[in-house]
Amino acid sequence: MEEKKLDVKSIIGFVLIFGILLFMFYQNRPTQEELEAQKAKQELLEAKEESQNQEVTKEQESKASVINLQDSTAVANYKSTIGAFGFTAPSDRVTELQNDLVYLKVSNKGGQIIEAKMKNFVTYDSIPVYLVKDGNASFGLNFSTSDNRVLNTQDLYFEPTLTENKGSSVLSMKAKVSANQFLEYRYEMKQGDYLIDFAVRSQGLNGVINTSQPVKLTWKLKGIRHSKSIQYENRYTRLTYNHEDGKISKLSESGDDDEKEEDVKWLSYRQHFFSSILANNSTFKSADLNSLNLVEEENKTDKFTKEYASVVPLDIEGGEISESLNWYYGPTDVKVLSQYKELGLEDSIPFGWGIFGWINRYIFTPFYSLLSSFLPYGIAIVVMTILVRLAMSPVTYKSYLSQAKMKVLKPEITELGEKYKDNAMKKQQATMKLYNKAGVSPMSGCIPAFIQMPIFYALFMFFPTSFALRQKSFLWADDLSSFDTIYQFPDGFSIPFYGDHISLFPILASIAIFFYMQMTTGQNMPQQPGMPNMKFIMYLMPFMMLFFFNNYASGLSLYYFVSNLITIGIMLVIKKFILDDAKIHAQIQENKTKPKKENKFQKKMREMMEQAEAQKKK
Repeated sequence: MEEKKLDVKSIIGFVLIFGILLFMFYQNRPTQEELEAQKAKQELLEAKEESQNQEVTKEQESKASVINLQDSTAVANYKSTIGAFGFTAPSDRVTELQNDLVYLKVSNKGGQIIEAKMKNFVTYDSIPVYLVKDGNASFGLNFSTSDNRVLNTQDLYFEPTLTENKGSSVLSMKAKVSANQFLEYRYEMKQGDYLIDFAVRSQGLNGVINTSQPVKLTWKLKGIRHSKSIQYENRYTRLTYNHEDGKISKLSESGDDDEKEEDVKWLSYRQHFFSSILANNSTFKSADLNSLNLVEEENKTDKFTKEYASVVPLDIEGGEISESLNWYYGPTDVKVLSQYKELGLEDSIPFGWGIFGWINRYIFTPFYSLLSSFLPYGIAIVVMTILVRLAMSPVTYKSYLSQAKMKVLKPEITELGEKYKDNAMKKQQATMKLYNKAGVSPMSGCIPAFIQMPIFYALFMFFPTSFALRQKSFLWADDLSSFDTIYQFPDGFSIPFYGDHISLFPILASIAIFFYMQMTTGQNMPQQPGMPNMKFIMYLMPFMMLFFFNNYASGLSLYYFVSNLITIGIMLVIKKFILDDAKIHAQIQENKTKPKKENKFQKKMREMMEQAEAQKKK
């Protein structure tokens, strides 16, 4: 086999492309006036956002203080408005409910959770992770009463009772009509558990609630930003739900979306690495679901990613409400969610679809968990990459052997091209006949690549969504689940499609991809008349990868860097110590002397070509 060398002209072209791109970025960099205009625009947007926040705060304060609790007339008017539910005395009290993992605040106003904080996790800027805070979420029941009032439990006051029951904290919130008639929210929190038992039930309200009208549960939430790249976080932030006997569906990750579904088991408001989930021990008969995308572009000031809303009708039996539900506030971590198999919460993790998700879920996730249990997280990625590439080395060998055979036949194929340069059909027939005699399949090089595609896609989903990598450092990367940064551009400067920073791992991965492609296709890429230079396109691909991966998880770039280095090493070993050009040539020549029986596919292709040739002559 002819030894492959780096094409000097290609390298020069490669460097020139890079230089041209840098020159274009330099020429198109914003001027001082443009930077000042951008700054003024940003200040205007911040002022607008601050104004909106103030309006929201005022609205929340207005709602929170619908009545002056010290004003007996205001209290009387409030009770007159809500009718029978005025039995419960209004109070602004907040009850704390917590274990070693989660801290909750439950308000008397609405009986709902107004704050949910993770005790053991912080955001990228070291602030505790909040899933509910400052009015970003609301929960309530809408219903009609027998005296024609339309009420929402968010406007009602509940009476709290906090008790301990066998190591569990139990909070009963009751909106009372009388001492023995009430609507109750019951929260039960166990130690060491992210799942909170939540019951919604009524007692003695069969004559108070108008059962001819539906009771609707409404749950809304705006996802709070937790990562340094809001666009990257938003890409993995979605409303996911289980319905129709275990079917998992999702609303759009990139735009606004809404659906109406039946037989819903749980609703997951996923915020990349953390989730707020409402699960039913049975099912909701139906659910109206809505998701709004709040992220337009990458910036450092936006606070929210998506806004979710769900409306679910509740069953009324005998004039009463009785629903056994669960709240989950915690990490989107397979180790944690797999504990709740009866609810199937593990299915809310985005492993990927079809066989790709199966590989990710049952092979890579447990395999990496095993490695990282005794190795540093970055080293575990390297070790996993080595083992994966070694396992795929037979496929690499088949692919390289196919390339070697094609290279041996290249002079004969070129000769046929010259011989039948004016008759493409004859050229194709002669080429196929040569392949058949030599025992070479032109598709044999594609099949190994096709086999590796499930592995490629599974890993592509694994690294950005693996909770185990969150905030784990390796070398210069602070967080393997996010991009690494070796240089941050000045404020206001950003390269289109690239970002406002330079990541090193994508650069290393792109270089490795370049040399890998040089070895596999650099000298054998044919140039077809009237077609673009394929060699140039293949050299351009590393640049595309460089731009694409600059904002992706550094763990993914680390994998591709190490993977391509290992593949290059394996191919060098195959080339130097396993394959022999002379033996391959001799084998092909021997194959030519043997009678070959056409398979059905080859026979069909030959007949089709002959028919086409005959038709052309006619």
